[in-house]
Amino acid sequence: MTRTATRSPVEPTAVRQVQAPPPAGGRGRRRILDQARAYAFLIGGLICFALFSWYPAIRAVVIAFQKYTPGSSPEWVGTANFTQVWHDPEFAAAWRNTLVFTLLALLIGFAVPFVLALVLNELRHWKAFFRIVVYLPVMIPPVVTALLWKWFYDPGAGLANETLRFLHLPTSNWSNGTDTALISLVIVATWANLGGTVLIYLAALQSIPGELYEAAELDGASLLQRVRYVTIPQTRFVILMLMLLQIIATMQVFTEPFVITGGGPESATVTVLYLIYKYAFLYNDFGGACALSVMLLVLLGVFSAVYLRLTRSGEDDL
Repeated sequence: MTRTATRSPVEPTAVRQVQAPPPAGGRGRRRILDQARAYAFLIGGLICFALFSWYPAIRAVVIAFQKYTPGSSPEWVGTANFTQVWHDPEFAAAWRNTLVFTLLALLIGFAVPFVLALVLNELRHWKAFFRIVVYLPVMIPPVVTALLWKWFYDPGAGLANETLRFLHLPTSNWSNGTDTALISLVIVATWANLGGTVLIYLAALQSIPGELYEAAELDGASLLQRVRYVTIPQTRFVILMLMLLQIIATMQVFTEPFVITGGGPESATVTVLYLIYKYAFLYNDFGGACALSVMLLVLLGVFSAVYLRLTRSGEDDL
């Protein structure tokens, strides 16, 4: 009797393909290429900043100490340009108007967006619609905004005086009056920049924990008390940052006086930036224009340093 050997079926085994690691030289070349690509983009940005930001700023500082007019070679005059603009009759008026404009913009353009943000934050319906409505002025080009308000302020057939006549109220000269021109420009600037500030305040308000308001309500706090003891302390850092940014922005006001009033009436709306424009493009005195620019640069540099310092302190606190 013969025995036949039976072969048990062999189960197929999975064949693992082991992929060889890339050579060390390939990884190194890839890393070098990635870094080279990143530095190429960085160098491109630095070149743009150098050509369109840093070089003009440095060049302006140099021209501030030169007598420079188009078509003539620059002549070094030291601090003569600063002395000249200092004794300009419009110099004091320009700085006074700029500081008054900044102060009025803080009183009006700082409080109104905060109140609007509080109101929008409390809405239960149509919240998105009103946010769009508030932000619409930001989408309009600044020159178009200024022209729109110039027609609105027209003392004859302007919408402002027509509305006052319809309500049987006394009319005003608005941007044509020496007493009302500057406050009229503040209203324009506030309306034009309202939307962005309101949205920033809204984001800060929505980041406040709701438990704080619930605890305040349980303690019997009124709406004003909740705003005073909860909202303002929780958003104080954002409020301070926006205040400093608004000071820096309003100190450079130009479009509104240039388009609406032309610096008038009687230099009532001449600002520092508008006076720089007059020195450069009306008087052809680029040395005086750059001297004024350096003065403004120093003042704004102080506010910028304070802003950066507070920003760094706020990040450390967080």
